[in-house]
Amino acid sequence: MRGRAADLWLDGTHLKVCQDGRIISVAAIIAIGVNGDVRRAVLGLEIGASEAETFWIEFSRSLARRGLRVVKFVISDAHEGLKAAIAKVLHAS
Repeated sequence: MRGRAADLWLDGTHLKVCQDGRIISVAAIIAIGVNGDVRRAVLGLEIGASEAETFWIEFSRSLARRGLRVVKFVISDAHEGLKAAIAKVLHAS
């Protein structure tokens, strides 16, 4: 999907993981793209401390650095940090 217009699904969930002998909560976020031929592909997957706006912005920038250029439509939940990142980095709503 490099450089091609794509529909984009963005979502995150929280997982419990063991880190340094402690159980902590982390955010797992994923981007799935769908091109004009209706082919789906996982474009990115990251683990971070939370779903804060800064995490979503950096994730969105990493998608752009790897070739995602034109996003026609974004499907996501109403998470404020995610919505802000979509507007700032992907220039979509």
